[in-house]
Amino acid sequence: MYLVPIIIGSKSDMVFANKAKRKLETLGIQSVIRVASAHKSTDHLLKILDVYEDAKNVKVYITIAGLANALSAVIDSNVASPVIACPVYSKSFNGVDIFSSLRVPSNVCPMVLLDIDNAALAAAKILGVLDPTIRQRILQVHQDSINKIIEDDSTIDKER
Repeated sequence: MYLVPIIIGSKSDMVFANKAKRKLETLGIQSVIRVASAHKSTDHLLKILDVYEDAKNVKVYITIAGLANALSAVIDSNVASPVIACPVYSKSFNGVDIFSSLRVPSNVCPMVLLDIDNAALAAAKILGVLDPTIRQRILQVHQDSINKIIEDDSTIDKER
């Protein structure tokens, strides 16, 4: 069984977590949403990670946090599974706080994607390496995108 734990830094990130959860559901992948802050509740975060790391299922973590995004790096440095960071854009800092997701210490390697749907799709692609059913669903997502572009092209006036 596969699992994508979606760990958010605060409940205000729930809208993004639900969006990822829905995307994963369309691909037939189970996910669970948890709230933990690397800064404010480190012990709580590590206990959550212990539960998932003790489980025998294959997993990919998605982290959603803004500001000083230590969540992604702390999770990545405590698990062997892939971590996909999806930092929340901060208008108050004009997005500059993204560097906290990009500049991490050596041997810490969360992948960073800014779009939550793409983060969910990336998690699915990682799991699809092991599961042909998931891989086929991803190929269908790609085909649907191709079909949409071709359909859009057919509906516009084109100069000859």
